[in-house]
Amino acid sequence: MFKTLLIWLSALLYFGCTQAGTQNGKTVMKELDAKVAKGELEVATLAGGCFWCVEAIYEDVRGVVQAVSGYSGGHVPNPSYREVTTGETGHAESVNIYFDPREISYEDILYIFWRTHDPTTLNRQGADVGTQYRSAIFYHNDRQKEIAEASKKAMEQAGIYPNPIVTEITAFTHFYPAEDYHQEYYRLNPGQGYCRLVIDPKVQKFRKQFKDKLKKK
Repeated sequence: MFKTLLIWLSALLYFGCTQAGTQNGKTVMKELDAKVAKGELEVATLAGGCFWCVEAIYEDVRGVVQAVSGYSGGHVPNPSYREVTTGETGHAESVNIYFDPREISYEDILYIFWRTHDPTTLNRQGADVGTQYRSAIFYHNDRQKEIAEASKKAMEQAGIYPNPIVTEITAFTHFYPAEDYHQEYYRLNPGQGYCRLVIDPKVQKFRKQFKDKLKKK
């Protein structure tokens, strides 16, 4: 697995250089989930390969309050990153995207999703291979399910991808935030190998194609 290999090869450098101030996923989610319960925010749970990539893209999107990396779709409670990388937990690397529906719609969240990863490769994104890297939409309610299915159908009819879309659309059950060092990984570790080789090109391409969706700097 490409990403895991890079992590272990650069482990000493990484743990010595990671910047302080990494957010605690559980604490952040508790505050954001409270706002979701009040109807102030909505949440989308998506999986599209490495969660560092997905998180980095959505953190740039206007209307997105916070993107939290974690694990969803599996059967093991409170899994560790090491457990998820085995592919035996059933979990996918996922991101909880908390957004203000007054600024961006769930439809637009999915529009970005379809165009920033390859939804036609089964259990794989680039060199990252395994069920933990599958493409998935975990819907939180009937409305999200309806929108997700319609969005997928529209993508298929548009013929943007030459191969069939294999993205899983399934009911949300649990989301477990990843370890603190995974949160805001791209922002805090721009010089790390995977960030330079994989995430940065994706983010730069996204910024060029979606200028109208970006937060004002």
